[in-house]
Amino acid sequence: MHQSLRLTLLVSACSLCVWAQSSPPAGSPTRVIVTTGHFYSRPAPVLTANDLIVTQTYEPLPIANLTPLRGDRADLEIFVLVDNCSNCEAGTQFADLRSFINSQPSSTKVGVAYIQEGRLTMAQQPTQNREQAVQALNTPTGNKPTTPFNALADLIRSWKPDSSRHAVLMISNGIDPTPGAGPQDASAEAAIQEAQRAGVTVYAIYHPSADYETADRSRIYTGQVQLAHVAIETGGEAYFLGFGPLPSLRPFLADIADHLANQYLLEFLAKPGEASELQEINVKSKLSDVEIIAPSRVWVEASAVAGQKPAKRP
Repeated sequence: MHQSLRLTLLVSACSLCVWAQSSPPAGSPTRVIVTTGHFYSRPAPVLTANDLIVTQTYEPLPIANLTPLRGDRADLEIFVLVDNCSNCEAGTQFADLRSFINSQPSSTKVGVAYIQEGRLTMAQQPTQNREQAVQALNTPTGNKPTTPFNALADLIRSWKPDSSRHAVLMISNGIDPTPGAGPQDASAEAAIQEAQRAGVTVYAIYHPSADYETADRSRIYTGQVQLAHVAIETGGEAYFLGFGPLPSLRPFLADIADHLANQYLLEFLAKPGEASELQEINVKSKLSDVEIIAPSRVWVEASAVAGQKPAKRP
């Protein structure tokens, strides 16, 4: 799309009854959010459980249920998380954000938060009141740059589990200015783990700081890689065009809206270990023309049997 470098993967958490970000009881099916890929020439098909394959360490797993997140199951909470490290003029971009918020279905709650010098600042809790959400949007004014991923992790940890899907639209340059920071960003990895455990999908839009034209290009590239890494690993997508600001957010926000409208709750029987942990999975479609986007790992509760300590002999 517009020659953008886009990295995608999607994930879904499924429940036979109600989707919840809280961990399921031990022994119950594992839940994840999955998304169908793009269908530019025709509507996306409605999938059934028989259309998917879930594997764990290359072994297929039984699928318990697949529920389209539409109609009375479409509840969604999405946070717009804006990194305030940029003081680039973002007037048109914020007009696009306002349109995105106003265009959300009535079942969607929108929250707004900011990253201020690496700390999370809450501007508006998720609400169905579009006017309140729009009024909470403010153009970045600039602040001391710092890694944005600690604030993302804080946002996810502070989010109360409920029956809605949870997603984050993060606008940032993704840069960790810490001297010696390399491609393996510990704060990004921590945010990924929090999102995967909670079933939160992260969509990332790159927006540069004001000095990007004179900044170290390798540092900017590393920031973009980290944004893409966080999005891919959580089942979302990253959007950027070169190192400068995007001329418009509209096509990318439309793409995100398309993703959110084509998600499913997938519930399957994972292979639990002795301890509750994140485990790698792979979700694919049996249909040749359908792409499935999912996170790389899901939280699997420990086996009730494996977790039992052996009884002491008399």
